[in-house]
Amino acid sequence: MQIAILDIQFSNADLANLDILLVDSCTERGALLADTLQNEGFRLVAVLSLEDDLLNAVEQHSPDAVIIDLESPGRDTLDTVRSLQSTLPRPLVMFSQNGEPDLIRKAVTAGVTAYVVDGIQTKHINPLLDEAIVRFEQHQALEAELAATKAQLQQRKLIEKAKGIVMKQRGCDEGAAYQLLRTQAMRQNKKLVDVADSVITAAELLDP
Repeated sequence: MQIAILDIQFSNADLANLDILLVDSCTERGALLADTLQNEGFRLVAVLSLEDDLLNAVEQHSPDAVIIDLESPGRDTLDTVRSLQSTLPRPLVMFSQNGEPDLIRKAVTAGVTAYVVDGIQTKHINPLLDEAIVRFEQHQALEAELAATKAQLQQRKLIEKAKGIVMKQRGCDEGAAYQLLRTQAMRQNKKLVDVADSVITAAELLDP
């Protein structure tokens, strides 16, 4: 069995009673995997085919993780994974018979958390899901940090632009302009960035 990207220590996450949504391209194989998951103590909330609406099923059942088992992920499947991870992100394990490096890269880029080649053994179910959850949480934390950094940068740009407007209109220096904005924010019980945005909007309205 080959697993893509294994440079991570498994966490101590409690996997008991984890809700799993299973997607399988083969009914018989899917039934066997479903039995394996249930025997390991996982709750199987739904079993889908590749043709079923995965996004709708995830929204309806809100699983803790998604498992997709298929011969080889095609473009439609990867597009579905990408849509899922951009709207209703979940830890996602993909079992595939295709171990081409380029395909693995595409799958991981689309949002597959753990890509497994050449089948699955019962003893590997728990560590695989543990790995997927840890990787998912790490990715979500990085995304949140990136979003916060971008938001801070945007706020700083707005404040700097508002200071420039105040400096021009009042004929004051940067420090005085900042103090005027800060005082206004305190008087209105608003955030400084909100006052800055109002100043910019008013200036654009009066002098487009």
